[in-house]
Amino acid sequence: MKKTFSAKAQEVERKWYVIDAADKVVGQVAKEAAILLRGKHKVIFTPHVDTGDYVVITNAEKAIFSGNKESEKIYTRYTGYVGNQKVETPRKVREKRPELILERAVRGMIPHNKLGDAIYKKLKVVVGAEHKFEAQQPEVHEIA
Repeated sequence: MKKTFSAKAQEVERKWYVIDAADKVVGQVAKEAAILLRGKHKVIFTPHVDTGDYVVITNAEKAIFSGNKESEKIYTRYTGYVGNQKVETPRKVREKRPELILERAVRGMIPHNKLGDAIYKKLKVVVGAEHKFEAQQPEVHEIA
């Protein structure tokens, strides 16, 4: 009788990947990053264990939206005080913190629990082509 394989977090071998977001659609970049972060591309994928890799996304300010989302999409947050609901468009977010757009997109694609928090910590989003993770020898991950 065969037993079901279950990965252990200590035994997972983690790699580093770099995704260049220049002139790529935000959703496609986020989807690829979420798959790599979660570990779904690996044979040893186990839903309740963090089997994913580290992902560095470069050129976050050059990622584009499809359609009219740049001006019509809205990000809403609530501060907790009466009447303090904040609404902003991707255009305003891009002026202040362009990396936040990709961070929010990836965050929405991973689990919203403790496992998701651990997975999210392995995401590094950088403005510009240079990053400080060369010592980890990341592989370039191409998006079709």
